[in-house]
Amino acid sequence: MAPAPVAEPGDTPSSEDRDERPQYVLPLVVRVERATPPGRTDALETSARAVLTLLADLRVTEADGEWAERVAAWEDARIRKVVRRARGGEWRRAGELPGVTVRGREAEVRVFPPIPLDGWPKELAKLQVSGTDLEETAEVGPPEPGLPVLWLNPELEMSAGKTMAQTGHAAQLAWWRLDEAQRKEWAEAGFALAVRTAAPEEWEDLVRSGLPVVQDAGFTEIAPGSCTVIADHPALR
Repeated sequence: MAPAPVAEPGDTPSSEDRDERPQYVLPLVVRVERATPPGRTDALETSARAVLTLLADLRVTEADGEWAERVAAWEDARIRKVVRRARGGEWRRAGELPGVTVRGREAEVRVFPPIPLDGWPKELAKLQVSGTDLEETAEVGPPEPGLPVLWLNPELEMSAGKTMAQTGHAAQLAWWRLDEAQRKEWAEAGFALAVRTAAPEEWEDLVRSGLPVVQDAGFTEIAPGSCTVIADHPALR
């Protein structure tokens, strides 16, 4: 579920350099109880907000922050995100690990500071990663005017788990493009955003717009280099 790395702030290392560096992954866990699973769009939006919440956390942004070094190492390598699902006791045990839980209308997503690719805590390692899919539980209307929108490629089919990783990455790309004042404004709004599927006739225009676009590494589900999500933040227009 790892999107391919694209432009980062400052000097951008080559793919070869990224591959030679220690590899980290950003774990996200979505709560999926059997009787009350969250709606798909709400989970996608909550996943994106969770990533932004972590990036804005003082434990990341302060130079001596508890998570700052790990996030920097993660951003210097390939920007991997993996979404797993939990319920009941699994969810409670995951909640005892250091991290941040973000809630949507129905969805709950917990994001953890980056970990080495082969260093998963046992509480997370045993959680299911594949096959996470969700149905809509409410009608999804058009996004509110002025709201940042993460546009999904209408030609691709992805599981909810994979799409959550993609929307998280798109939100991160938008975050990197914003200045400090714009980031503060977004944070004060609770990182309000919408996830919607683009109209087929509008997708190519979005790809050419210069807005941040996620290109998947092709490890799972779809072909390498596929454009999956475009981050349309009003400040980037």
